[in-house]
Amino acid sequence: MRQNTDGQDLIDPYGRTVRDLRISVTDRCNFRCQYCMPAEGMQWLPRTEILSFEEIERFARICVSRFGFNGIRLTGGEPLVRAHLPDLVERLAGLGVDIALTTNGATLRLHAAALVAAGLKRINISLDSLQRERFLELTRRDELDRVLDGVDSALDAGLQPVKINVVMMRGINDDEIVDFAEYGRAKGVTVRFIEFMPLEAGDVWTDDLVVPADEIIETISEAFPIEPVVRGNEPAERWRYSDGNGEVGVIASVTKPFCGNCDRVRLTAEGQFRTCLFAVDEFDMRPLLRDEASDEAIADAISAAVGTKWAGHSIGQVNFIRPKRTMSQIGG
Repeated sequence: MRQNTDGQDLIDPYGRTVRDLRISVTDRCNFRCQYCMPAEGMQWLPRTEILSFEEIERFARICVSRFGFNGIRLTGGEPLVRAHLPDLVERLAGLGVDIALTTNGATLRLHAAALVAAGLKRINISLDSLQRERFLELTRRDELDRVLDGVDSALDAGLQPVKINVVMMRGINDDEIVDFAEYGRAKGVTVRFIEFMPLEAGDVWTDDLVVPADEIIETISEAFPIEPVVRGNEPAERWRYSDGNGEVGVIASVTKPFCGNCDRVRLTAEGQFRTCLFAVDEFDMRPLLRDEASDEAIADAISAAVGTKWAGHSIGQVNFIRPKRTMSQIGG
C-alpha cells in the first residue's frame, strides 16, 4: 500500500486505483422493496448518528484533494427523503468532480430542477417493473406513475444521461426484458439490467433467481440488433443498438464479477467506510470527523482501510460471506 501524501493516488493491494466514492445520505426509504428491506419493523438510525452535510463535504473533500477522486454518487436508502439534499449537491459540486444520484424516483418530479441547479449532472432511477400490479408487489407501494413522471422530470430538467436500473429476477420480472429495452429506446434513457445479488432483507437469494447477463443480452438481441461498446472501469457491460437509437447495459455482479477493475469505496449514512459492497469489515470515520481530527489523520484512516480491500467478493463460492447489513443500510 502506498504511503498517504498530498495528491497521491490511492492504490489498493491489488493495484487498483480508487477514484469513485459512493455516499449514503440516509438509511430511510419511502419504498419497501422486497429484496431490500422487510415490510415493517425497520429500525432507522437516530438522526444524531447520521453524518451532517458538513461532515460529508469534509470527507469528500479529503478524498478529492488528497487522492484525486473524480466521481461521487449519492445513494440511500432513498436519498431524496433527506431534507435539503440540493444543498449537499451544491457543496459537493464545488469540489469540481462529477456528481451523480441514485433514486427510486417517486418524488423526483419535486426535486429535479433544484438538483440540476445545484450541480447534479447524472441520475440513475431504480425501476424493476413497468406493470402496475407487479410494481406494487415488488415495492409494496403503488407509485409507478410517480416514478415514470420522475423519469420525465429528469429528462426535462436536462440531466444526462438518465439511466434506469432494473434488478432482474427469475420468474418475477424476467418477462419484461424486451419491454424495458423498448421503453429505454422510446424515452431516450439507458436501461441497465442488474443481476440479483445476495443483499436482500429476506435471506431468499439463490442462484436460481439470477438471470445471467448473457441471457439478458441474447433476449434483447433477438428483438433489436446490438453491438458491444468498449468497457472502462464502470460496472456495466455496454451495448449500443445497431440502428443508433441509444444503448443498454448489464451489471453482471454474479456471473461476471468486475472486481478486477473496481475503483469504488463507500461511506454509509452514519460514517462507516466500506471498501466493497460485500465487505464484512467497516471502518468508523464518524469519530474522526466529529472529534476534530486533522485532515491528515482522516486521510491516513482512509488509506489504511483501502489497504484491506479484497481481490473480489466470491459470490457463489463456498467462502462467500454475506454482509450482515442490507443494501438500504449500506447504500446502493
